Amino acid sequence: MNTLARHRRLTRIWASDPGWRGWFTTVNHTDLGRMFLCTAFFHFAVGGVLAMLIRAQLATANSAFVGAETYSQLFTMHGTIMMFLFAIPAFEGLAVYLLPKLLGTRDLAFPRLTAYGYWCYAFGGSMMLVSLLLGIAPNSGWFMYPPLSSVIYSPGINTDFWLIGITFVEISAIAAAVEFTVSILRYRAPGMSLDKMPIFAWYALVTSLMILTGFPPLILGSILLELERAFGMPFFQVALGGDALLWQHLFWLFGHPEVYIIFLPAAGIVSTVLPVMARTTLLGYGWVVAAAVALAFLSFGLWVHHMFTTGIPHMGLAFFSAASTLVAVPTAVQIFAWIGTLWKGRPELRLPMLHILGFFATFVMGGLTGVMVAVVPFDWQAHDTAFVTAHLHYVLFGGFVFPVLAGIYYWLPHFSGRRRFFKLGEVAFGLIFVGFHGTFLAMHWVGLMGQRRRIETYDAETGWSAINLVSTISGFVMAIGLVLVLIDVMLHAAIAIRTSRNPWRAGTLEWAMLLPAPAYNFASLPRVGDRDPLTTDPDLALRLARGEGYLGSPAQDRRETLTVDIASGRPDYMVIFPPNTALPVVMAAVTGLFFLSLLVKVYWITPLALAGIAALACLWVWQLGTRADAGPQEAGHGLSLPLAGETDRSPGWWGSVFLLTANATLYGSLLFGYAFLWTVAPGWPPPAWLPASLAELALGTGGAAFAATGLRVAIRGNRGGRPLPGLLLAAAGTLALLGALVAFLWRVPAPAGHAYDATLTVMGGYALFHAALLALMVGLLAMRVRAGHTSPARRAEFGIVRLWADYAALVAVASLVLAHLPGLLA
Repeated sequence: MNTLARHRRLTRIWASDPGWRGWFTTVNHTDLGRMFLCTAFFHFAVGGVLAMLIRAQLATANSAFVGAETYSQLFTMHGTIMMFLFAIPAFEGLAVYLLPKLLGTRDLAFPRLTAYGYWCYAFGGSMMLVSLLLGIAPNSGWFMYPPLSSVIYSPGINTDFWLIGITFVEISAIAAAVEFTVSILRYRAPGMSLDKMPIFAWYALVTSLMILTGFPPLILGSILLELERAFGMPFFQVALGGDALLWQHLFWLFGHPEVYIIFLPAAGIVSTVLPVMARTTLLGYGWVVAAAVALAFLSFGLWVHHMFTTGIPHMGLAFFSAASTLVAVPTAVQIFAWIGTLWKGRPELRLPMLHILGFFATFVMGGLTGVMVAVVPFDWQAHDTAFVTAHLHYVLFGGFVFPVLAGIYYWLPHFSGRRRFFKLGEVAFGLIFVGFHGTFLAMHWVGLMGQRRRIETYDAETGWSAINLVSTISGFVMAIGLVLVLIDVMLHAAIAIRTSRNPWRAGTLEWAMLLPAPAYNFASLPRVGDRDPLTTDPDLALRLARGEGYLGSPAQDRRETLTVDIASGRPDYMVIFPPNTALPVVMAAVTGLFFLSLLVKVYWITPLALAGIAALACLWVWQLGTRADAGPQEAGHGLSLPLAGETDRSPGWWGSVFLLTANATLYGSLLFGYAFLWTVAPGWPPPAWLPASLAELALGTGGAAFAATGLRVAIRGNRGGRPLPGLLLAAAGTLALLGALVAFLWRVPAPAGHAYDATLTVMGGYALFHAALLALMVGLLAMRVRAGHTSPARRAEFGIVRLWADYAALVAVASLVLAHLPGLLA
């Protein structure tokens, strides 16, 4: 097969459906990455317009440009859009597009999950924007503190849009994090060991693990606050055993890692683009990786520095102040590595480099003000002023937007296959840089003079008018620069000047393909021997196009790729990806119906939507696998590999591990909230503990043991072709577990009476949901066994269900024991 015939055949296999239908059925990461990025930057434009309206209101004293209610909605939606609908999705979009290309593979681990995540993001974001257009947008601040966000002070539907819409959008973040983690660890080019991975992949891996452990506390907090608003469960009402500070702990357990979740991908862009602009390699690769990992760990120990003024003990103040200062160390390691890279190279002052230099200046200044607010006495003075708002923008705009703009201009030829003709980008950079610093330096100044954040007006006697006017004018200058970037990108797309295959003379694999990127990425998969394979082997792209790598002969018209051992990069097994399908968008729409029913409080639709989600999930799984053993598959170069379904730890197993990691973090956050209320909230102990029931404990513990044991018996039985007895044992145990949990929830007092009763209800409901999910999985697996989808060789599904059985058993037993223990001790 010659090169052109191979290209045409691979394009036919991997391409999205033609026409408008392709937008809704594509599961190709290149298309979905572009869709993510376009949607994210649309939200960035909306958030920018809201920022200009805010600045117009604050430009003069006693302004009547908008009223207080409208201003509260503008303020809340600006922060919400920029944090949840732009920053994280922009990282997701760039990673969805780039990671397979950087890693030398053909797609991400779960293409349908990528599509489902995108549509959840698109539908959830639309829900938020509709609330803005209707004038019922969230209005309690983007961090939604109770009691301001409670039913008493926010009686309308505004706050519900935030709680339900953001939870819907965060499905996308969790899905992307699972996708990226499995892809980076398993879906790499043969020979690409961990120490040979592109530096951007390391940053994406660390960020994804942070999302899996950082987002669940916010999801839990949103669920609890919505339960309080909708059903009166008093988690945050002091008079009934709750505590408003619980929300702050849950929010900032997410909120501070969120800053580094935003910064680390941007640092990955800098670490990728800077060495190319300096015509050298990254200095201190290992140190940079270690610094990123250290930042991830430290970021989870800093959340209380957002709460220095809430009256926490002095020992806690000292600890979190020291930890907040310590976080500057790994950040400095990265900055000195970048400076050293410039020092040893030959920097070229091209447009991506201008934005990187803008990042250096801005982020270092933001970091210095961060050290200032980490000092408790200063924080007491500056807390809740415009100084903190300015610090946040220096860190987030300087630490994210400047690197993203550098990345856009760096990878723009990859997206379009064209080179820039007009030079608007340089003018735009100057306007953005000058406008940004004029806006937020002035905001630092006026914050030190006492201007509070979130205020919609002020008196002329304060002396803030001139500073605010300068800030507003500078903000509009920055906005003009950002509009010029958009115009520049549009002109770039319209002017057809072809670029070379590797215009920057970079060494990473994304440039070893046709531009713009074909649907299949690589005609054959490379074998990697170092971190810059194109520098070592300039002819690599040509040899891959000729089919001289792995999987270079698409003989069976299926979407094939390889996985590798995590540490060594040794080829492990072959994966067959699913074709284009509308299932992800349909499932996202039904998921949206579930959240919409909660929002408008039409609760009879909720169980119907849940049933629809369950049915679509079963269809999703049913389409996987084959009904015949395939045996070893030829991968090229004399290598034969099994299919993923004929292994013990398939991609689905790995995806379940990391999804359960997020799940366990959410459950751990619930236990943290239970312990916090028990020890801190003033309304404890409750009027009465739940009476202990040894029968419930015995039934639940026994059912959990039988469910977990049954899966192990089924796995052993499958080796001899008889898995059904073990599955029947697991089903019986699951039913017993369901019965124990239903009996427990039946005995819990009305959850609106006290936070203790509400917490028991949520714990029991969480365990009941997972027991019901396990029953569905066991039943579906039994049906697939009867239909011939499994065999002694095709065994991967049993290991996946075993993971979920173990988790469901663990959380059920833990919930029952924790609920009954006070009654037993009493």
